[in-house]
Amino acid sequence: MPFTVTADGSYAAWLALGRGTDGWFPERWTLDGPEPYAVPLPGTQPEEPDSRLLPLTDGRVLIRRWVGERFALSLLYPAGRGTGEVPLGAIECPQLTLLPPAPDGTSAYALVHGAESTTLWQVHGSTSCPDLLATVPGRCEGGAWLDRSGRLLALDRELDGLTKAVVVDLGRGGETSPLLQITEHSNDRLLLAEPDSGLLVVRSDAPGTDRLGWGVLGSARPVRFPECLMPDGASLQPIAAQPGQALSPEGCAVAFTVRRDGTTGVGVWRPVTKRLRQFAAPEGWLTGAGLWTADGELRLPFVTAAVPCGLAQAPEEDETEALTPARPVPLRLAPQARAR
Repeated sequence: MPFTVTADGSYAAWLALGRGTDGWFPERWTLDGPEPYAVPLPGTQPEEPDSRLLPLTDGRVLIRRWVGERFALSLLYPAGRGTGEVPLGAIECPQLTLLPPAPDGTSAYALVHGAESTTLWQVHGSTSCPDLLATVPGRCEGGAWLDRSGRLLALDRELDGLTKAVVVDLGRGGETSPLLQITEHSNDRLLLAEPDSGLLVVRSDAPGTDRLGWGVLGSARPVRFPECLMPDGASLQPIAAQPGQALSPEGCAVAFTVRRDGTTGVGVWRPVTKRLRQFAAPEGWLTGAGLWTADGELRLPFVTAAVPCGLAQAPEEDETEALTPARPVPLRLAPQARAR
């Protein structure tokens, strides 16, 4: 199940399974304290596995559920020993995708996919939600915020047989403009964007095969495709980029999921080092999830029978030992959550 972290790294949410329940239930993790802890947010009945969660920085969790012929949206929050819920409305459509957490921590956005166009909706953060903001020709997927103000949203748009990353400007009524155009006939997707440094991680077939590359937002320099991001027999998917590296894109670290021969590990790369460090993932890793702290530490969430809520810290640049799990707070002893 997707494990989604707020833009500031304070909270996360995912659909957990079991733990004495009859099925799937929302669970919120608090990540900005001295130690992580989890708070279950079960409803009156188990959730469907296709429900999706989006944590907010006030401690509430937005949930998207399929109900009949529409997608219903609600806010969940701890309420004594139970779960409070505030309905936010519904959108009647065949497919609705929640976008990554917005930089302000309180707004939430979604894409509704049509036959020939994609509509962008704000589903939380204003008095008129759900609110239709823009209609973009073509089918849009992905989603990455390019600035800390939450004005510029990048999407991968498929139109006329090609996929190109575009920018939707929410400050100008959803005006759309090109972001990636490596060659006229290439498919150019944006996989990750780090707003502080401007670092972009892309996937493109412009070199002749589908490869990972990197560039800098607003730079006139071309996208580069390092050999180290194409290791033999492995596939890479970016997880998260190091924040706070203002004007230093070449020193910005990026974490990757590394899949090879049926195994999954972790990789860390910086453009300036021109190499990919690889190491084993912690036991019980929630594959594809991770976050960087302001101090530059990579932390990977994991769950085991003994540790229901854990964060493992990646080794330092010059270390090769296995990941060291952070000491968790047992779920039954976790302090009561409070909205912030």
